[in-house]
Amino acid sequence: MPALTGMRVLDATQYEAGPSATQALAWLGADVVKVERPGTGDPGRGGGLGTNTAYFLNWNSNKRSVTLALETPEGRDLLLRMAPHYDVFVENYAPGVVEKLDIGYDVFQRANPGIIYAQVKGFGLDGPYSKYKCYDMVAQAAAGAFSITGYGDGPPTRPGPTLADSGTGVQLALAITAAYIQKLRTGEGQHIELSMQEAVTYYMRTMVANGSDWGRQATPRTGNGLGAMMNLYPCKPFGANDYVYLMLVTRPMWQTLCKAIGRADLIEDPRYASGKARRENGDALYEEIARWTRDRTKHEAMRELGEAGVPCSAVLDTRDLFDDPHLSERGFVHHVDHADQGTVPLLGFAPRLSKSDVPIQPSPLLGEHTEAVLADDLGLSEEELAALRERGALG
Repeated sequence: MPALTGMRVLDATQYEAGPSATQALAWLGADVVKVERPGTGDPGRGGGLGTNTAYFLNWNSNKRSVTLALETPEGRDLLLRMAPHYDVFVENYAPGVVEKLDIGYDVFQRANPGIIYAQVKGFGLDGPYSKYKCYDMVAQAAAGAFSITGYGDGPPTRPGPTLADSGTGVQLALAITAAYIQKLRTGEGQHIELSMQEAVTYYMRTMVANGSDWGRQATPRTGNGLGAMMNLYPCKPFGANDYVYLMLVTRPMWQTLCKAIGRADLIEDPRYASGKARRENGDALYEEIARWTRDRTKHEAMRELGEAGVPCSAVLDTRDLFDDPHLSERGFVHHVDHADQGTVPLLGFAPRLSKSDVPIQPSPLLGEHTEAVLADDLGLSEEELAALRERGALG
């Protein structure tokens, strides 16, 4: 039986920070019902008429979709009537939207005293920035991630992964699960709030610890490496991502590398005999190693070095991920049949629970489950549903 069987989640989230949290819960077995705006739905769908973009599919699998016009009295009333049937409500609207719709924590508590009410905001619910709108990269800039990315002689650089969105989402899913366990013990719900800015600082701790002297100075940018021992090395055929990354942390790792590339003589070479010497002669050492990697593809270099015991990886691009033999053999790449998009490949969920297996399902069409959910939760008849739809409360 899936781990979170029995947990029911009302999901009023959009884009990625909220949807990544509710998708994680769905992948662990929770029943997640996504509440969307009629006609357009989650803006992450791509802007209209229920479009199912790759972006939306990647963050909304294993959910059901209900369309409610929350700006109408009837649509709002339906949401609050649904609340007693759920353990969790999640939203990540822009600042002020919940207040305008009058669906705050106090309102939900009256409808369901045991509700777990979870909110994601760019800068939290209070403080000088709390009214500012925010997206992933805005939060990363505010959390310091830009400042440590790039080269020291250039400007700060935008990080590639959407850590502020999905990284916040994972922390939110953890918090919701903890609150749910607490509710099972006490019967009480609670309010959960996450600031995206604060969530990203969780991923900044190593760089803060290693370079800021307890916050007395800014951690510098170091580009792709820290000298020759932690760096990217070029591989044939020398395309944009034809590199292998080495990370040699200890002296035994350095010795292993020298033997793996057929240069055991470098171990006792006075230019490289100590960590200090290797740093001082970093450019020359880089060329010694690069001479070996340039004769191999990134996958060949990774295989030879990895099998020898050298910590390394080929630089896999987003296409490589779907063809990677390791990920494929582990079943991490899934192929899902979607009503609009046909068969699409999706990357899986890293946590693996031996007693909880939840197959990945396609993301829902806009409003696909409106009638079924409202009939099950509220006992509405086909005639009542048709009347609500005609009055504009449903999609």
